[in-house]
Amino acid sequence: MTDFNPARRELLKRSAATGGAVAAAPFLPNAAQPAAAQGVTATPAPVAVVLRVNGTEHRLALDPRTTLLDALREHLHLTGSKKGCGLGQCGACTVLMDGKRVKSCLSLAALVDGREITTIEGLAQGERLHPLQAAFIERDGFQCGYCTSGQIMAGVACIAEGHAGSAQEIRDWMSGNLCRCGAYDHIVAAIQDAAAAAGSVRKG
Repeated sequence: MTDFNPARRELLKRSAATGGAVAAAPFLPNAAQPAAAQGVTATPAPVAVVLRVNGTEHRLALDPRTTLLDALREHLHLTGSKKGCGLGQCGACTVLMDGKRVKSCLSLAALVDGREITTIEGLAQGERLHPLQAAFIERDGFQCGYCTSGQIMAGVACIAEGHAGSAQEIRDWMSGNLCRCGAYDHIVAAIQDAAAAAGSVRKG
């Protein structure tokens, strides 16, 4: 290349100078770092939240972005509700809210202020297990156990909703709770047992 464009030479000089300045910026005492400054965001002010969990009222100051699942696990230390997918797809975090099943990873704690929350820790009456908990043990409805609390909470709701009339109906209404161990037959049998004990099986 014999004819070198002067404009190109000037461009290369400026690029080299700019690159050197960028590389040296962290070592200069008064150098501004706009990229880092843009990445800093202010933490939202805590909000006062009243959570009624298993019959007990808890007053908390939480980041407004805190999910119900994180409030239960990290602030109230109720770790029975499990963190699975974080997308509401696996059901490991299922709890009851005013008697209805919800995925606690999808609910903001600040939006359930004052609602009645029941977790797996609130099912048993002292030393007496809930009938579905007992049925899970009898029917070996769990293997690794990670999904078990969510399965039981969803099963309790399934029975209360009147959707335990047949094995297929239970499968349909429990389809939002996944078991990676594949213990579905045992889970269905446990729900059938508990529904029969509670007299909640629909006829016909």
